[in-house]
Amino acid sequence: MPARRFTAEEVDAAVAALADDPDRFTHTQEIVTHAAPGLQRVLNEALDAGGWFGEAHEAQIAGVAGTEDEPARLTALRTLIAEETRLAMLVGVAVGLELARELYADDHDHAEENG
Repeated sequence: MPARRFTAEEVDAAVAALADDPDRFTHTQEIVTHAAPGLQRVLNEALDAGGWFGEAHEAQIAGVAGTEDEPARLTALRTLIAEETRLAMLVGVAVGLELARELYADDHDHAEENG
């Protein structure tokens, strides 16, 4: 994938296009399902390298678990899950972009070899 900068408008248009055509994810879901174990490893390594796991993560879990007030504990748990989900999604998108770039590079290399 060639290095390129995208405008906010281009990204917004691309996101809107994805939302308008759910069927376009069928092949992608097959690829991701196949690659899931390796992608999980890459995602875990990226999160670990970014300092998102380890002592800070464990401290957050302990803080939520130790909250005495049940409604407050549930709110804290929901917040922690939402934050971790957003973080994993953002890192996952970054990994996905790099995966696409790598696949494109392989495709480009094969075209040069055969061309």
